[in-house]
Amino acid sequence: MKNVYHEDDYLQLSAIQHFAFCPRQWALIHVEQQWKENIYTYQGRELHQRTDDPSFTEKRGDLLITRAVPISSKKLGLNGIADVIEFHRVENNGVKLEGYGGQWLPVPVEYKLGNPKPTNCDILQLCAQAICLEEAFEIKLEFGYIYYGRSRRRLDVSLNSELKAETYRVALEMHQVFASGITPEPIVTKACEKCSLNELCLPQIAFRRSVKCYLESALDE
Repeated sequence: MKNVYHEDDYLQLSAIQHFAFCPRQWALIHVEQQWKENIYTYQGRELHQRTDDPSFTEKRGDLLITRAVPISSKKLGLNGIADVIEFHRVENNGVKLEGYGGQWLPVPVEYKLGNPKPTNCDILQLCAQAICLEEAFEIKLEFGYIYYGRSRRRLDVSLNSELKAETYRVALEMHQVFASGITPEPIVTKACEKCSLNELCLPQIAFRRSVKCYLESALDE
């Protein structure tokens, strides 16, 4: 396992959510360079455009809000843009910010279109952002937030050691698949129906083909 990645090997940080959700979807986008818009991707892009202002900084008492912040991690081999990073004023165990007195704790806030998912794919993306901030500020972060546009509510996320270990593992798997250049076989679920790449992926056909190949191979043996 690599301890540190070279910048030339960095992958897109937001893609860890795609990979955790569906490795085949991720590979179609990031390995095969295929993409197709649908209503869900359009609405998601519109939601993120509201936070896409790197010049934005707002101070509300003991809270400092920044948007569209570039972040990266040598240990994960990922880089990207954090939707929002809040800096909370703390008494200790924080960081110093130029132009602002006292100590501040950076807290990542990720924006998502729909509702909380049954899997932790969104949470892994948030955790990857937190790991980037931990490396940048040499600090330990224990929580972050995910804002869901449909429910208009924040989800408090505990960034414990188990979640961080899983984030490192998934990032490593993503690098391994990218290096192989091989698009994973489909895993057919109900989510396939709403996927913007459904017509390119053809999960049902690809799944049937993979089963047929398996059976033919078993019969040959």
